[in-house]
Amino acid sequence: MSDLPGSVIFHDHGPSEGFQIEIRQFPLASRVALIEAIAAAGVPAIQAASFVNPKVVPTMADSRQLFAALNKRPGTRYTALALSPWGFEQALEVPQVDHLGSVVLYASNGFCMANNNCTKAEARDRLGQWSELYDRHNVPLEQVYVLSAFGCNFEGEVSMEDVMVEVRHTVELCRAQGRPLPRIDLDDSMGWANPNTIRRRIGALREAYSELEFGLQLHDSRGLGLACVLAALEMGVRHFDSSIGGLGGCPFAKVKNHSAAGNVCTEDVVHLCHELGIETGIDLDALIEAAELAQEFVGRPLMGGGVMQSGSLSEYWR
Repeated sequence: MSDLPGSVIFHDHGPSEGFQIEIRQFPLASRVALIEAIAAAGVPAIQAASFVNPKVVPTMADSRQLFAALNKRPGTRYTALALSPWGFEQALEVPQVDHLGSVVLYASNGFCMANNNCTKAEARDRLGQWSELYDRHNVPLEQVYVLSAFGCNFEGEVSMEDVMVEVRHTVELCRAQGRPLPRIDLDDSMGWANPNTIRRRIGALREAYSELEFGLQLHDSRGLGLACVLAALEMGVRHFDSSIGGLGGCPFAKVKNHSAAGNVCTEDVVHLCHELGIETGIDLDALIEAAELAQEFVGRPLMGGGVMQSGSLSEYWR
């Protein structure tokens, strides 16, 4: 049974995930131009950079300078990734950052150790510390990610109960603290999801916690990204992380080809939504131009971007 949402909200992670996975450093001016092109197309939120250890992710060492160089578009959120309190405190010193209270939990230990250098139980225990840190700086806790929510390249199959443990802890902690429940975003960083697992996991979580809102960060590592998006849309999911041109991916996700591990392609998902009559507030033709700019900067054909290569249908509908 289809329950398509009337509108969908996108958070484009291309400028952060897309460039943090690259070996070479890209010019600051090029990355700023790409972010501004994505914003001009009407994407409501853009993860512009990451505040992480520059020794581990050297391509994000100039995040402070990047935010300072942005010509921010009114109505667009320019967020930053921070996986540690140190990173969040660095971001607090940059007035151009639009802070998004977000916490990352894990359904598998292997990926948690690779990405966050701790066990999933330790990450879970830090949720309370994160919420208190956000409170001190008047940043609401808006979302909690559950990474490796569909499978793990380090451990293999991830059970529904592994996911439920993280969601249950989040709900119980927020209720105990008397705070609003955040959105739960299931993350498929290693490309294990398929349409059936999307339906089953979202369905099981909704049955357990009907009051929660859910979002998805899907990666198109094995070509099922759009099929998974469609399955989620048919269940009424309306929040998606995506990436211009299908850029990026996690550098610690143990994949064979990092250039094929990016988030689902923003322009392809926007095209899908428009064809289904779902509003996005995004100018698809302008977004395609931003994707072409990303491909030009990277200097190779991007793994996503079917719509970028073929164009939108707008000229044919005239």
